[in-house]
Amino acid sequence: MSPDTPLPQLGGRTAAEFLSHYWQRKPLLIRGAFPDFESPLDPNDLAGLACEEGIEARLVEINGDEGPWQVRHGPFDEDTFSTLPERDWTLLVQAVDHYVPDVAELLEHFTFLPRWRLDDIMISYAPPGGNVGPHVDQYDVFLLQGSGQRRWQLGGHLSEDAPIIDGIDLKILKHFSVEAGQDWVLEPGDMLYLPPGVAHHGVSCSDDCLTYSIGFRAPSADEAITSYADYVGETQPASHRYADAAMSPPADPGEIDDDSLSRMRSLILETLDDPAMLAQWFGRVMTQPKYVDQLVPAETPTDVDVLVAELHAGISLERTLGSRFAWRAKDAATATLFVDGDGIDCSPSLARHLASGSPITGDVLNHDGAAELLASLVDRGSLVWPMNDDDQDEDEAWTT
Repeated sequence: MSPDTPLPQLGGRTAAEFLSHYWQRKPLLIRGAFPDFESPLDPNDLAGLACEEGIEARLVEINGDEGPWQVRHGPFDEDTFSTLPERDWTLLVQAVDHYVPDVAELLEHFTFLPRWRLDDIMISYAPPGGNVGPHVDQYDVFLLQGSGQRRWQLGGHLSEDAPIIDGIDLKILKHFSVEAGQDWVLEPGDMLYLPPGVAHHGVSCSDDCLTYSIGFRAPSADEAITSYADYVGETQPASHRYADAAMSPPADPGEIDDDSLSRMRSLILETLDDPAMLAQWFGRVMTQPKYVDQLVPAETPTDVDVLVAELHAGISLERTLGSRFAWRAKDAATATLFVDGDGIDCSPSLARHLASGSPITGDVLNHDGAAELLASLVDRGSLVWPMNDDDQDEDEAWTT
């Protein structure tokens, strides 16, 4: 896709225009971003997911016009939903794209951004009045209205230390003022982009309000420093230490002088300042799965000859929902394919193909070493064979 191609999901703007003027800068309301949008799920489907073990779900209830809010965590049961009032509550289910292929397909509309920046698609349902309070997120998000109507009000950029209400398992702002002209009701197919740090408040206006939150991940500085230091530290030999050969006699044996600090600083910076190591760490950390236990390794090792035969017979492998792929060239002949927090060397063309959304068919076998690599990815659970009809029926049982 060319960066100069107008995109309907961006209101006819090109990717270059969006990234230049809006991304991480200012909000953007896009009417009709997904024309005639039909939600792949309805509220009952979402409630069914929220009852499943291992799926991250929350119920947020309001006991008054302005709170206090109460939060309950799933999994829930059917009795939970039968006792809820007719208004003023919200169900939020995280990472629905990891469980529902039709929801995961929405991510293909966001390939104007790096795939490794994607986090997940959270879906929320709320009857009239349902909301989670005015708040600020520290990540980019596209808020796509799936069904019904939701009113969004924006309060401008706020600092990270803006006061929040104490005693609630939500970061609800104590003070929220709507900026002029930043008050809209979204209809199905409308979408609102919010950069990090923008205060916002969304309230359901209908009894069928479903909102899709397509979120993007970005490590904080403290997370990145800690993670990278740990990664580098694991590669260092015990002999790589502070050294002070040829130092001058100290004027005061108890003083830590400037020369000592300079030697320590050089040791740290020279160890950390390694572009190749940074790339290997970054690829691994940005493809870490959101839920590690969601990857299910194969019970028995994959027979490479059988895998080749299946692919030549026309059966395609699929990327596991929730798996993350990225790649980076090392030189003209070698690249690292990053998959679910690991790095595997292969040809650049094979790495590029597997990290894209392209089908994994028999043509992939034309790349050197492809069969063995595909087998290893099946064994670890990052690739799977398509489900047969019986498997599909069992997987969709929660919708009935």
